[in-house]
Amino acid sequence: MHRRLIAPGALAASLLLAIPASAAGRLPGAPGIGDPYYPAYGNGGYDVSHYDLRLKYQPRTDELEGTATLLATTTQDLSRFDLDFLLDVSEVRVNGAKASFTASGEHELEITPARPLAKGTPVTVVVRYSGVPSAKTAYGFSTWHRTPDGAVAADEPEAAWWWYPSNDHPRDKATYDVSVAVPDGTQAISNGTLQSTSSRLGWTRYNWRSDKPQATYLTTLAVGKFDITTGTTSDGVPVVNAYSKDLGSNEGAARASVERTAEITDWLTGYFGPYPFNSVGGYVPNTTTGYALETQTRVFYSPRQFANGSNTSVVVHELAHQWYGDDVSLSAWKDIWINEGFARYAQWLWSEHEDEGTAQELADYVYASHPADDPFWTVAPGDPGPEHQFDIAVYDRGALAVQALRNEIGDDAFFAVLKGWPKEHAYGNASVEDFRKYAEKVSGASLAPLFDTWLYQPSKPGAPAARDASIAREQAAGAKGAPERPRSWKKIAATDSVH
Repeated sequence: MHRRLIAPGALAASLLLAIPASAAGRLPGAPGIGDPYYPAYGNGGYDVSHYDLRLKYQPRTDELEGTATLLATTTQDLSRFDLDFLLDVSEVRVNGAKASFTASGEHELEITPARPLAKGTPVTVVVRYSGVPSAKTAYGFSTWHRTPDGAVAADEPEAAWWWYPSNDHPRDKATYDVSVAVPDGTQAISNGTLQSTSSRLGWTRYNWRSDKPQATYLTTLAVGKFDITTGTTSDGVPVVNAYSKDLGSNEGAARASVERTAEITDWLTGYFGPYPFNSVGGYVPNTTTGYALETQTRVFYSPRQFANGSNTSVVVHELAHQWYGDDVSLSAWKDIWINEGFARYAQWLWSEHEDEGTAQELADYVYASHPADDPFWTVAPGDPGPEHQFDIAVYDRGALAVQALRNEIGDDAFFAVLKGWPKEHAYGNASVEDFRKYAEKVSGASLAPLFDTWLYQPSKPGAPAARDASIAREQAAGAKGAPERPRSWKKIAATDSVH
C-alpha cells in the first residue's frame, strides 16, 4: 500500500491563493476532502452518487480510452471543483456545456464550469480521456499493475486515478456501471454482476454493475485471459471467481482456497448478518504484487498469497471486509481498525471453526509474543498515523482489542454488536468513536477506558489491564512460560502481507 504525507497547512495556503477576490460567495471546491492522513485525497464541494465508465483497453500497448459520466450534487456554491485523475483529458462537459479544465498538483483535475453552480444542484460531469496508465506516477508510485496479458487496478488507499476520474475518498461512495471493450479472446472483470457482453469488429465489451454504494478504492478492473467459475451461496448470491491462465505452480493452491468463497461467505453470515451485495467472488491475476485487497464483491488476490499452498485464512480476511470496510466504510483513514481489526478477528474465529486454536488462545499468544519494549506496542490501532496505517500491529493488536472487548461485555452482547454494526451503518461510513458508542449502547457498559488501553495507548497493556480483559491471565500474573502457539498461527501469519 502507499502512504504519502502532504502538509495540511501547505494545502490550505495553496487553496487560499487560488481563490480570486471576485469569487466572493462562490468558492472553488477544496482540493481535498479533509482527511487528516491524506489531505489532498478526495475533493470538496460535491457528492457523487453514480459513476458510468465506458472504456476501451488494448493490453498489448496498455492504451486506455474512456468516457466517464459522474452524477453528483453540489454541497456548496461552486465556482470550480476538482476530480482526482492522472490521464490525458480531451474534453469536459458540466450539465451538457463545455467546461474549461487544467491539471494541477500531483493528481488534480481542476474543472471550471461555464456557469457557477449553486448549492444543492444536480450535476452531470462528462470527462473524455485517454492515455497509458503505466506511464503515469503520482508521489513517486503507480497503482496500475501490468500483467503478461493485460493489467489490474487494485490498491489502497488510492487506485482510481490511473483509470477513471473520481472523488477519491471512501467518504464519497457511489454506485457503478463499468463497461470495458477489449480484444476478442481477452476478458474484462470488474465489481458486481456481469450484465451483458457483446462483440463487434474484433472487440468484446463487458458490462458490469455494482448497485450498492462503493468506495473508489474498492473499485477494480482486471483485463487478461482468465478461467472463470460461477456458482451461488446458500442464500442465492451469485459467485464469480477468475484465475489467470498462466498462474503456474500457484494455480492449484489458489483454486483450492478461492473456490471456497461461497462456503466462507455462508459461514460469515452467521457472525455478521446477511451478505450485503449483489455478488461475491475473487480473482487471481498473474501479478508480481504480494498483497490481497477487499475490492467490493470481487476480491483481488496476489498469486503469492498461495505460494506455500492453499490458505483459506486470507479468503476469510478479505470476505470479512465485505461487511467491515466495504458495507460500513471508514469515515477517515485513521479509522482503519474498523477494517483490519475485525477482518483479522474473523481469521481467529475461522481458526476456532477449523479447530486450530480459539480466538482466546490466539489473543493470549499475541499478547505474550511481544515483550513490553517491542515497537509493536507503540502503534495505536485506533489512530496509527499514516506511516503505520498498515502496520502488523493494526491487525494483530487490533484483533487483540476485539477479544478484550468480547471478554469485557460477554459473548451475548459481543456477537450482537458484531452482527448489528453492519446493519446500523449499512452502505455508509463510520469512525472508531461511532463503534465504541454503538458497543456501549448494545452492551450497556462504559467502554472508554477499555478502548483507550487497547487501541490508543502506545504501550503494552500491563498485568492489571490484561487480567481485567482476561488476556493471557497467567502470564500477566507472572507465571513462567509463554502460551503454546496455536496451529492456525502459521496460516494467519502468512496473510500478513494482505495489505
